[in-house]
Amino acid sequence: MRLAGGVMRAVASAAAGLVLLVGCGFAGQGTGRGDDHAGGRAPGRHGAGSGGADAARAAPLTRVPGVGPELRARIPAASRQVVAVYGRGADSPDATLVLYDKGAEGWEKKGSWAAHNGRRGWTTGHHEGDRRSPVGVFTLTDAGGVLADPGARLPYTHTAAFTPPAYWSKNTRHDFDYVVAVNYNRVPGRSPLDPERPEGQAKGGGIWLHLDHGSGTSGCVSITKEGMAALLRALDPARRPVVVMGDRAHLAG
Repeated sequence: MRLAGGVMRAVASAAAGLVLLVGCGFAGQGTGRGDDHAGGRAPGRHGAGSGGADAARAAPLTRVPGVGPELRARIPAASRQVVAVYGRGADSPDATLVLYDKGAEGWEKKGSWAAHNGRRGWTTGHHEGDRRSPVGVFTLTDAGGVLADPGARLPYTHTAAFTPPAYWSKNTRHDFDYVVAVNYNRVPGRSPLDPERPEGQAKGGGIWLHLDHGSGTSGCVSITKEGMAALLRALDPARRPVVVMGDRAHLAG
């Protein structure tokens, strides 16, 4: 098990029975129930994605498709991997996640998966409990999960502390088998379980990429187990990966 800085404190807290606040669960405030994961199932979406070897072979792109000048300017110049999350609409929980890799000739699509985002859609002013995913560009530096490391290049924290609480609905029990932390209001370089919120608790946090359970989340982005395993094996810290996420209108702005 590889433990990133600060994880021992987070694991110890979990073991002591403290409930960690994360965007898609472990919610110690609000209803305190797991039924915020139990929204309507989206027919034909769960597990419908394709990736890796199934990605279409296309000519390299000069820029990441669908991302307008405002967000494009926020992608660090050194970033050569982009996870683009294309939300169907501002108030929709449905999305598509696409992995792009930059080579000598431009950006190439490496995989695509059906996805879900916050069950109330998207927001440019995310706050605790709004059930919306934050629009923006965020670095990806840390991963982990209940399951053993599938070959991740990012630092991977393997611990049962990721297991959702027993009172959550049954279809969410494997949500955090694999996760990648989205660096929204968190300290990079620590386990995804680390609870620190540099911008304050009211700004929310614990936004992750994780396994899909068939409906919208509390703010995270979810895809199939196979998709998450593929992402973990592909995301390379040497390539400075980022996620660019939002509904299509905001992304194009």
